[in-house]
Amino acid sequence: MTQAPNLQMQDCRLLILEDDPTIGLTIQIIAEASGAAAQLCTAPEEFFETLQSWQPSHICTDLNMPDMDGLEVLAELGRRGCTAQVIVSSGVGQRVLDAASRAGTAHGLTMAGVLAKPFVPAALRKLLQAPAAAVLPAPARLQPEPAFRPVVDDLVQALARGELTVVYQPKILCCSGALAGLEVLARWRHPVHGLVGPDRFIPLAEEAGLVDRLTLQVLELALAWFIPWRLAAAGRETLTLSINLSARSLGQPELVAQLQQRCQRAGMAADRLVFELTETAAMDDPTLALELLTRMRMQGFQLSIDDFGTGYSSMVQLVRLPFSEVKVDRSFVMSAARSEESRAVIRSIVGLGHSLGLRVVAEGVEDETAMAYLKQVGCDEAQGYLIARPMDETALAAWVAAGRDSA
Repeated sequence: MTQAPNLQMQDCRLLILEDDPTIGLTIQIIAEASGAAAQLCTAPEEFFETLQSWQPSHICTDLNMPDMDGLEVLAELGRRGCTAQVIVSSGVGQRVLDAASRAGTAHGLTMAGVLAKPFVPAALRKLLQAPAAAVLPAPARLQPEPAFRPVVDDLVQALARGELTVVYQPKILCCSGALAGLEVLARWRHPVHGLVGPDRFIPLAEEAGLVDRLTLQVLELALAWFIPWRLAAAGRETLTLSINLSARSLGQPELVAQLQQRCQRAGMAADRLVFELTETAAMDDPTLALELLTRMRMQGFQLSIDDFGTGYSSMVQLVRLPFSEVKVDRSFVMSAARSEESRAVIRSIVGLGHSLGLRVVAEGVEDETAMAYLKQVGCDEAQGYLIARPMDETALAAWVAAGRDSA
């Protein structure tokens, strides 16, 4: 029985690179029977010429080819800034296919998925019919052209003049979609150069010994808005506020008292404040980290180990330091929809975290498939662009008022 053309496939143009003409022709026939346009190339030279002239919406490339293997093709597509959705196909096994897909992502490509050989027509049609990955609106330009490169004096003046501002990214409960807390992110609103991204000024603050002062100012800004907003409506009493803690702060024992003073002055319970520390930061000086973080926990503050799963000693840090929360690194969450390995890592981290009595948060949630998997494995909280981008106070209040923080 002939497959009826799919109206949703009319705009699909599939370019196939396959050195085996029989397999390539099979892929072409399946695509065309589904309503897509398709062209087959059996050599890399022909493929890249057609890529330039035809501008396909989708690409399917084999991994095992004699002249130019699939990984070289992916690298070249990345160098050319290819925007097509890419499918990698091979009979080498799922783990290798998943690794090749991650390599494509690392080259900046949009990976539609993998096609293990032998495959059934429905598997190819599913990849071609899947909606393109959502193109999120570009955030406000954080760096003008030419890029503003601040020096220490610029940052000192910014702190003195109150040019720092904050935005908030919501965290929701995976089980219900209800708002669980907010992560505070620092921004610098320069009077001449506009918004300056944290990658420009936080490393500068660390090098100049200003990072504690910056952290305290960010905390004060956040608490000044968060406390009255939280008290304005019932049900917000349990919300948490998360703030990043620099590794450079671990050598400053007086910081704990300063943080405690700010919280007491604002009327914020210490256990509603979560300080996020990357695992690599905790590695710099394990003794200092252990002392300061233990002291923070003694005062009631919560601690989160960020980017968990990317370092060589993640488990050691999780066990030896008094964390109350673990955040699954976004690289695993963002690839969960297409990688069994990433799903296995997420599942393991959730199980490990819960066995240690820790709350588990997934960051980098950008698609419904990943969100559904997080619910399935019992992850506690989630944050990411699927839920909301970082927002200022006005936008956040509107987001909550619109009921976006509920299932």
